[in-house]
Amino acid sequence: MAHRTVRSGYSQLVERLNRFPQGAPPSELLYRILEMLFSEREAGLAANLPIRPFTAGQASRIWKMSLAQTQKKLDELAGRGILVDIEQDGQPVYVLPPPMAGFFEFSLMRTRGDIDQKVLSELFYEYLNVEEDFIRELFTGGETQFGRVFVHEPVLTRENALHVLDYERATDVIESASHIAIGTCYCRHKMKHMEKACDAAMDICMTLNSTAASLVKHKIARKVDKTEAMEILGEAWEDNLVQFGENVREEVNFICNCCGCCCEAMLAAQRFGIMNPVHTTNFIPEVTDHECTGCGNCVEVCPVYALELMSSPNKDSANQDRPNAKTVRLEEDICLGCGVCVRNCSSGAMELKSRPERVITPLNSTHRTVIMAIERGKLQELIFDNQVLFSHRALAAVLGVILKLPPIKQVLATDQIKSRYTEYLVNRSSQRLESNVQGPTPNVG
Repeated sequence: MAHRTVRSGYSQLVERLNRFPQGAPPSELLYRILEMLFSEREAGLAANLPIRPFTAGQASRIWKMSLAQTQKKLDELAGRGILVDIEQDGQPVYVLPPPMAGFFEFSLMRTRGDIDQKVLSELFYEYLNVEEDFIRELFTGGETQFGRVFVHEPVLTRENALHVLDYERATDVIESASHIAIGTCYCRHKMKHMEKACDAAMDICMTLNSTAASLVKHKIARKVDKTEAMEILGEAWEDNLVQFGENVREEVNFICNCCGCCCEAMLAAQRFGIMNPVHTTNFIPEVTDHECTGCGNCVEVCPVYALELMSSPNKDSANQDRPNAKTVRLEEDICLGCGVCVRNCSSGAMELKSRPERVITPLNSTHRTVIMAIERGKLQELIFDNQVLFSHRALAAVLGVILKLPPIKQVLATDQIKSRYTEYLVNRSSQRLESNVQGPTPNVG
């Protein structure tokens, strides 16, 4: 793989991007993508931005530019989907998102004339679908991933519904969102330029909350109300698309409606299924063999090829007149638990059952990012950001996550940041936990 040795703005930006928990492995293709999205000067400027949200004033000091010039450049970058601008504590702040989910997608979420989207799509395809290092690192770098699957709600039984928490329902995420926007599906847009796209809807990519507000502001996506969002979700269900969203319980920022032929998350699940690249739902389908007619509908719609038809093991009277009867076998290790197969079962032989162990979803983006950083050996990048020192509140949020982690991940965290203060906090937390478990020490004096 080609690596550039010249210390250009682009090489600095690549280094900066790899401070995210999910990085972007250097290659000649990545440099060519960045050259289409950034001028070299812009790449150098972006390389100096902090990981955490920052204000125009902070960027002005970092870039050594006037506040007016800085504000103009920040707004220009946000208008192209390179930065996300959000409101925090009553003032605008900016974030440089990771490539995915981030500015890679935003570059193809609308038709635009300032870049050649066909050439960009070809580069994305080579970098993500052929070269493979980026997708492998993005989806298999640790136990905690950035995305999760939502259950296909129309197939939930009354008993299933009792076990589905609100944040596990796409409908509830939509109902609770402060802003909702719809954009072009990046994945199908890319595949359309490669002449590989399916017939699924293109204008179906949902962004929510603060990200939606920013994309609407810059006309990267269009604002919709909750009624239209629910209608679009219904269309996605009818088309057997899988809802893949941000892996958090609070303030979910995106829900993609994914097919198995175009969408990166589903393609990653097909290629790296046994490595659990996508968090599943808390359900898994169960097949009743003697009711299965072997129609194969479920096999055709499974987005990750977790189902296959095979000779039925049952030799009971129900199958005596069908000596070549087929039934469905499920590969549980790669099943997403989406429920699309259940919807398409023509004989009612499939239903969802709860998984033996519940899938744990991080509380919010800070919680998920810290865990991902620990697992990928990048926690020190979050805490010792060399552009802007962490505020007390931001540092407290990170440490708060660490103190709630299992002991083995706490050890990983303290090893990465080599902080006596963090080690002290972890030890104090452990001591309190032991004290609570053991109860008060009896007075033997």
